[in-house]
Amino acid sequence: MWKPPQKIQFQADPGPSPTEAEAAGSLLFSPIRHGCFALETRTWIPAMVPWRATNEGEVTRDVLDWYEAMAKGRPGGLVLEATGIRDVPSGPLLRIGHDRFIPGLKELSSRVREASNGETKLFIQLIDFLAIKRRPDKEKFIRRFLAVTDDLRSRIGGSEWPDDKVRDHLLEMPDEDLDAVLDERTRESLRMGYRERVTDMDLPHIADLPTVLPDLFALAAQRAKAADIDGVELHYAHAYTMASFLSAKNTREDGYGGSRENRVRLPLEVFRAVRDAVGEDYPVGCRFLADECIDGGGTVEDAAYFGTEFARAGMDFLSTSRGGKFDDAKQPGVGQAAYPYTGRSGYECMPQYISDAFGPFGRNIEPTAAVRDAVRAAGFETPVIVTGGIHGFRQAEDILQAGKADVIGSARQALADPVWFRKVRLGRGNEVRVCEYTNYCEGLDQKHKMVTCKLWDRIDLEPDTPRTPDGKRRTIAPAWEE
Repeated sequence: MWKPPQKIQFQADPGPSPTEAEAAGSLLFSPIRHGCFALETRTWIPAMVPWRATNEGEVTRDVLDWYEAMAKGRPGGLVLEATGIRDVPSGPLLRIGHDRFIPGLKELSSRVREASNGETKLFIQLIDFLAIKRRPDKEKFIRRFLAVTDDLRSRIGGSEWPDDKVRDHLLEMPDEDLDAVLDERTRESLRMGYRERVTDMDLPHIADLPTVLPDLFALAAQRAKAADIDGVELHYAHAYTMASFLSAKNTREDGYGGSRENRVRLPLEVFRAVRDAVGEDYPVGCRFLADECIDGGGTVEDAAYFGTEFARAGMDFLSTSRGGKFDDAKQPGVGQAAYPYTGRSGYECMPQYISDAFGPFGRNIEPTAAVRDAVRAAGFETPVIVTGGIHGFRQAEDILQAGKADVIGSARQALADPVWFRKVRLGRGNEVRVCEYTNYCEGLDQKHKMVTCKLWDRIDLEPDTPRTPDGKRRTIAPAWEE
């Protein structure tokens, strides 16, 4: 069982800040344009999950406040949280699976435009996900949900036993013996909670995904355009449906699994459906993994191939991440769901200040550079966005100057100080609240609580500032005056 490294404690040191003149002459604060994809600066806030929508997926005041605060830093691009393309319950996460969501998203896009003085382009991350259930109570699972098969009877030496006797016997067995007689998927459902996979071809709704998803993504993209959102980012990363099609673990035998060419087939079909729906003049890109970081998973070489195919198909930008898979997640407690950022792949996605010798900062830079190199070698100029522990001007500028990426994404640092890009650009980098990478925010996300940052979570505000029922503030971070 993988355990987080407990070797070295690192402190985030952004290095010396530029003067306003130095910032103005930098690549980081220069514009970029590729077809219809255009940013005022090469700065980017990738999608985060603030847990501020209603349980019906509607935009709330809290959602508006969150993105307004991010927009005040005037990043070149700002990506809305992973937004569900189906009209199904998914908790306090944004959804776009019906036209009724358009007015709220339109208000949100207007708020971002106003807060950034029109400098920030707003993108929305569109996501599909398969079913995952909470880890069940052992007795309830065995009494109510376990399928008693002839094979299971033979494994426990009770070929003639009735179902109730089989269940009684299983409940009396020590856990290690019970695990030995259950098949792999049943054992996982008991110990981790049931989780659907794209390879569950016996389930009609899984087998039909290639016929369903292109239209769902296309309709969602049309709604995003109707809501005045500036572009779409297709979520092909982490533990979700489209990433699972790209995964080396996708063994579907219907032409959508196995070889790289087959695994990229549905992501390309989804993109083409979206492109047909929104037109050539509307930016559409994707976020995908530069490395799955799991045993038997996709590699950097896979990512380089996929990135090249995405560029060949005409995507307007490519944004990379790494890890964040269910495959190596830590066992959840009874009544809780597995969380895909608790194993080694999760650590690679969001490394902490306690790290191995490589440190927590910029672990995705070289894999992303390999993807970009492959895209360029194939003759495409598609902008590549890198993210992952990038928290200072010097580091960001060095990446751009070395040609390892074209745009710099910063999530946790933007949460620590939503206006940090603006402060640096004005030569006031010494005022930046620097992320400490303790992953306080990730701990809240894991519990499905409103995400905040430890650096400002308990700062006193004006007495009339609205707060949540647990006493926490509704707004994000203290105000900053230019």
